[in-house]
Parts: sequence; structure tokens; C-alpha cells
Amino acid sequence: MSNLFAVMKLLDELRLNFFIERTRPDSIRLSVTLVGERLEIEVFEDDHIEFSRFRGDESVESGYDELLRLLRSQTGP
Repeated sequence: MSNLFAVMKLLDELRLNFFIERTRPDSIRLSVTLVGERLEIEVFEDDHIEFSRFRGDESVESGYDELLRLLRSQTGP
């Protein structure tokens, strides 16, 4: 079994929902949301796996102006 299907099966067994994305020509990304963190699992064409963890406090901010300020801060001057 390929690592892609092995990881998907494991996530299913753990009852963790995930999104399947393709953002690169040589890999498939499985995005998993956990309590307090997000996990991105990349399974590459050669079957190797890399993953990144994004941890946060799950605080919620609101307001269009705040969102606009955040997005503009990411794109430079």
C-alpha cells in the first residue's frame, strides 16, 4: 500500500477529518485540523512523507478592517 493511502486509512481509523489538496506537481497534501493545531502532511511522488505542525491558541479575531490589515501586512508595502 502506498504511504498516501496508509496515512488516509490511519486518519480514518482515528476519525480525523482531512482535506486533500494538490499544491505542487510532485505531492499530495492532507490537511488535518486538531484541537489547538493544524497538521499538513505531504506525501510525495516517490512515497516519502513530510509534515508541518502549526500550533496556535485558537483565539478568534473579528472585523473586516482587522482582516484587511492582516492580509495587507502579508503582501508588503
